[in-house]
Amino acid sequence: MKESKQIQHLYWRAGFGLSPQEWQERKNWPLEKAVEDLFSKAGNNQSNAVAPPLADYSIDMAEAVRNDLQLREKELVAQQNTAWLKRMADPNESALLEKMCLFWHGHFACEIKFGILATQQLNSIRQYALGNFRDLVLAIARDPAMIRYLNNQQNNKRKPNENFAREVMELFTIGRGNYSEQDVKEAARAFTGWSSNKRGEFVFREKNHDFDRKTFFGKTGNFDGTDIIDMVLEKRQTALFVCRKIYRYFVNEVVDEKRVEELADMFYENYDIGKLMRHIFQSDWFYDNYYIGVKIKSPIELVAGLMRQLHVTSNNEKALVGLQKALGQILFKPPNVAGWPGGKTWIDNSTLMMRLNLAAAICYASDMDFNFKTDLEETDNKQLKKLGAKVDFSPILAMCEGVEEADLPDFFADYFLLAKNGFDKKTLEKYVRHEGREEYVQSLCIRLMTLPEYQM
Repeated sequence: MKESKQIQHLYWRAGFGLSPQEWQERKNWPLEKAVEDLFSKAGNNQSNAVAPPLADYSIDMAEAVRNDLQLREKELVAQQNTAWLKRMADPNESALLEKMCLFWHGHFACEIKFGILATQQLNSIRQYALGNFRDLVLAIARDPAMIRYLNNQQNNKRKPNENFAREVMELFTIGRGNYSEQDVKEAARAFTGWSSNKRGEFVFREKNHDFDRKTFFGKTGNFDGTDIIDMVLEKRQTALFVCRKIYRYFVNEVVDEKRVEELADMFYENYDIGKLMRHIFQSDWFYDNYYIGVKIKSPIELVAGLMRQLHVTSNNEKALVGLQKALGQILFKPPNVAGWPGGKTWIDNSTLMMRLNLAAAICYASDMDFNFKTDLEETDNKQLKKLGAKVDFSPILAMCEGVEEADLPDFFADYFLLAKNGFDKKTLEKYVRHEGREEYVQSLCIRLMTLPEYQM
């Protein structure tokens, strides 16, 4: 039982839980085999780019025409949003790779309003998500969506714009307090001319670049943006800053600074992301009870995990995006450049009841109307369309074949819950339907997913 609990812990932290088939296959695996499985599948899938949207025509048109097509671009972003969410929930995809992409998506927070730009950025993150951090930072610094979001289009030698340079240091690499305002000004000069064209491609506009000497971190030279990134990475504080964020996301919101220091020492050697993550998942301390069932699932983790466990499908893109909005996390639309704060901020009065009743709503009332509006419908102020989700319980039913009915509550509690502090079998039974085994199993599973423990 201890081993299966650790397997559940690993696949939730390094992915989005396990489908019924995956659980049956892997619950008794040694941890070493499970970790190798995660990394092997990630390596096989890392080069698989996200499919591009239907067209990028609106980016290459005159502005007046492009404005008329803004709604179409929102729909293209919604397509990329829901395609990625479904990829997270798909057992045939790499759970670890998608989880790493989700982490970096929050770390390099960027609101994207064009479908082709969303595709390009996600493809860049996917390429380097488990690779070298320098390559990843450089790819993001040259990413057209990020350049536009942080106003580097307006950064030129005549009037440097500091937004991009500031956030690269404050939020993406070394962290606040480890650079001066003068460093920001000099870094901004180094990034002048880093821009994008109307087709959404990175371009270096030589005439806008400041080729004069700059002084950054006490060094003087004809630095460009790449030099700035390299000098920031030379500081061990950068490894410490990134490892602290990784610890909070994958291990515990309460940071053990000693552990983070150890991780930073390893990461600083060559900024190998995959090596760092493998070390975390192979460490004995990662599986201490202290760390199991203590992190609140983000809305995306919750929805992707639920879809994976109940084999949920939905073709209503607006509804899936609207559901994300109601729960407080929309892919490609973070609240600001700092990303989602996470932790207890995921739970408030407006989201708690929806989170607790989400499984029941999808299973028993999948045609219900959620009473909230998405940005995709700003122009006409319509309510969200029906979710239209379909649930396939056959894998769940196959999973429990041969299990005595009296043992089913404990059997499924082991599958759905990591923490079982509030699990009371007798109380649970009062709210479960007993109208045949199939109905009983469905009702039991849904009730377990309404427990607060399922949020962890």
